[in-house]
Amino acid sequence: MPATVTRKLRVVVAKPGLDGHDRGAKIIARALRDAGMEVIYTGLHQTPEQIVETVIQEDADAVGLSILSGAHMTLVPRVVELLREQDVDDVVVTVGGTIPADDIPELKELGVAEVFTPGATTHAIVDFLGSHATARGGASG
Repeated sequence: MPATVTRKLRVVVAKPGLDGHDRGAKIIARALRDAGMEVIYTGLHQTPEQIVETVIQEDADAVGLSILSGAHMTLVPRVVELLREQDVDDVVVTVGGTIPADDIPELKELGVAEVFTPGATTHAIVDFLGSHATARGGASG
């Protein structure tokens, strides 16, 4: 019987745009790590191009975009567009931050898997990624 290759889920946590507050992103990154996922945190002030490059270089299974600046309807569509241009269609895209409820359906139509607004628990985010993202090297975990 051949050996099964498995690896941890790899999640890029990114702060696109000029937003300078990353405490929430760091809390999420820690919760994902504590749940056994491998997290690549990009730091502040990332362009959509830098984020997509990181997703590709790190062979990520998911990307979480943390946005508090109000620029989500510009930045998120650009990230999704760049992922598609690079034929990266198997990465789960999530968004967290201060996203107005009226914008959530449009983000989901663009291909965002889930939007987590203030009050979402770290447990809910970990559970969502655990059940929606699949590690490319084998089973999720």
